[in-house]
Amino acid sequence: MADPSDNPTLRAVLATGFRLVGRYISWHPVAFGLAVLGAGMFASAIIGAALFVGSIADTVLRPIIEEGEPAGNRAIVAGLALLGIATWKATGIVVRRTAAGYLQYRTQADVRQRLVDKQLSLTLAWYQQRSVGDLLAVSDADAQGATFVLAPLPYGAAAAALLLGTMVMVFFVDLTLGIIVLFSLVVVLAVNLWGSWQMFQAYERIQARRGDVSDTAHESFDGALTVKALGREDYETSRLEAKSQALRDELVTVGVLRGNLRAIVDTLPPLTSVVVLVVGAFRYDAGAVSPGDLVAITYLLSQLMFPIRLVGFVLWEIAASVAAWRRVGGVLDSDEVQQHGILEGTSDGSGADLSTDAVAFSYEPGQEILSDIDLTIEPGTTIAIVGPTGSGKSTLVMLLARLWDPISGVITLDARDLRDFAPSELPTEVSFVGQEAFLFDDSVSGNIGLGIITEGAVIKEAADLAAATEFIDLLPNGFATKVGERGASLSGGQRQRIALARALARRPRLLILDDATSAVDPSVESRIQAALSSSNMPATVVLVAYRPSSIRLADSIVYVEDGRIVAHATHDELMRTQPGYSRLMLAYERDAEGRAGNVSGAPL
Repeated sequence: MADPSDNPTLRAVLATGFRLVGRYISWHPVAFGLAVLGAGMFASAIIGAALFVGSIADTVLRPIIEEGEPAGNRAIVAGLALLGIATWKATGIVVRRTAAGYLQYRTQADVRQRLVDKQLSLTLAWYQQRSVGDLLAVSDADAQGATFVLAPLPYGAAAAALLLGTMVMVFFVDLTLGIIVLFSLVVVLAVNLWGSWQMFQAYERIQARRGDVSDTAHESFDGALTVKALGREDYETSRLEAKSQALRDELVTVGVLRGNLRAIVDTLPPLTSVVVLVVGAFRYDAGAVSPGDLVAITYLLSQLMFPIRLVGFVLWEIAASVAAWRRVGGVLDSDEVQQHGILEGTSDGSGADLSTDAVAFSYEPGQEILSDIDLTIEPGTTIAIVGPTGSGKSTLVMLLARLWDPISGVITLDARDLRDFAPSELPTEVSFVGQEAFLFDDSVSGNIGLGIITEGAVIKEAADLAAATEFIDLLPNGFATKVGERGASLSGGQRQRIALARALARRPRLLILDDATSAVDPSVESRIQAALSSSNMPATVVLVAYRPSSIRLADSIVYVEDGRIVAHATHDELMRTQPGYSRLMLAYERDAEGRAGNVSGAPL
């Protein structure tokens, strides 16, 4: 995201703003063209009306008033002409507003789509550096703010043309009056440019404050269970209130600034009209202008109030949009994109061969979590990864699923580097189930299939293997039951079983389970293991396990300590040769016995 310490100049802000506008226009040139056409129709109607009113004053009203000539058909013709001009003007308004509205909201949708596409292509390391609340603010408030300029832009372009046309017309009528009008417009432009710069600085702060509010609110709502359990509602409320008040203060500052700028800008056109009338009277006495000329100029200046205000509004909104775009661009311009190759996934009905060669990994530079990881896993085997807390087990299996990339070394699947797979191809062969089962606010079948697998029989078979059917059938609508956000209506064990079914439904060649059944009752876990063992699923299984029953079912065990593989052997061999493993297993068994005794009512 934009570095708040980076303070660009007004020239840089406007240059960025116009480039941004150019980018938006290139996305939807037809809509912009129609909006400008409508605005041009409106502007031409104003100029045409001014010229026509001046002409009426000289050719219709003056003869009637001064010479007593009858109006005749001239009044009817003049009325019809004015009606035609009004119809032309109304048509321009409709075309402009319709096209400009489409341009703004369609572009907002495009920006949000690009943000989502970009974010999903970035590495997990990028996500660790940013809060969810702030990313939500970027995708919502910043994406909206970055496109605000599109609403007034087409009319602003036509307003600029209208101001230019006014200058040409006034200079054509009289040089002296033209200089007066030009001086007024230069002052208005200077005020608007100064206001644009002030708006940019204010909106930089506002967008940051909106991110703070979104971040705090998301954190409070996401941690509602902890907040209520610890009785910290008042504290969280005061924390959000402080962030909201900081945002309110910034918005009030912008409101005051807009009000002051508008007061200045709105005052100049009437003052200019007064000066033009006074000077124009002298110019009329000198025979330089006619009454019709003065009427036309005065009428035109009276119609410039809103266009002048709009030009300023466009400049202010460009600055505000740049402030929002700097946060949007911070995401879109990120180079922390996970690189991919061109390999396609295969499903040859066999387990995958997995190997690592001198793999090392660190979350922070210079602080290795894993080092010298050399591992070979034969196809169709089940491997348990065991080690003390903090030894790097979860990190290792995340590397095997390519959720992270190693800082050195290579991980291969059937001799194919994981980094050589095309986007979305590796997950066709590898399924990963993490410690925390994340469910979407969808039905049970929707969470298992995720829009990829829709066959009911496949979903049912996966649920059977995960021992999930037994509780799914008891839900109000079975597989069609909505589970709520994050699966809120289900227990932790039920969520884990649905997450496991989701992985099994894809019939992966490599199944990676990171303590994926920790919340499942041991008896249910045993049934899951038995179902997997007796199924025709050929997957190679890698699991991080803590329960002795799960560990003993593995064909071999990888024992990890301090980020290194200490040994890779069977359970019995490790019990004989690795004191650390033996102590760990003894602790696991005591814990399992204690839990079993507690469940049966025996004292701990």
